[in-house]
Amino acid sequence: MNRTAIDSGGSAVAEVQYQRTDLYRRDIVNHGISVQESGNTMSALEFLKSHDIDPDVIERVLLEPQRRRNPGNH
Repeated sequence: MNRTAIDSGGSAVAEVQYQRTDLYRRDIVNHGISVQESGNTMSALEFLKSHDIDPDVIERVLLEPQRRRNPGNH
């Protein structure tokens, strides 16, 4: 799904909004986030790696929580 935003100069800029297609991996990532919140980041990292979650996704969800997708957006 794509959407358009207006930048500060008034120009239209395309933004890409990705939609989750793999609900199983979504659940794994959400569990990894819960592990981090209740335990520690290293445990969450190892959990996500053991489930073959892409390293870029792991980095984003564990180290940049402001960039996480909305849990209800799937």
